[in-house]
Amino acid sequence: MSHDVYGVIRKPLVTEKNMHRVEARNEYTFEVKPGANKVEIRTAVEALFKVKVAAVRTITVKGKRKRHGANHHFTSGKKKAIVKLKEGSKIELI
Repeated sequence: MSHDVYGVIRKPLVTEKNMHRVEARNEYTFEVKPGANKVEIRTAVEALFKVKVAAVRTITVKGKRKRHGANHHFTSGKKKAIVKLKEGSKIELI
């Protein structure tokens, strides 16, 4: 298990949909390292933001297909984590 919490969490994903998720369900979305597991993500969020995590869900997003003339390639994919916090916990993103 990695102890580098800054290497696990890459950045928070602040979109309109994710902000609604924060207000409605107290869930925050982060881009995480592709090899990170749920335990590492939970530990990193608790250490970085000093909050208690109730649940972690992960999503692997495939890269998009791009075209340059006759050549096709894929952008790199990413991994997202949706982290639900326990009641009373909150993260100030903005």
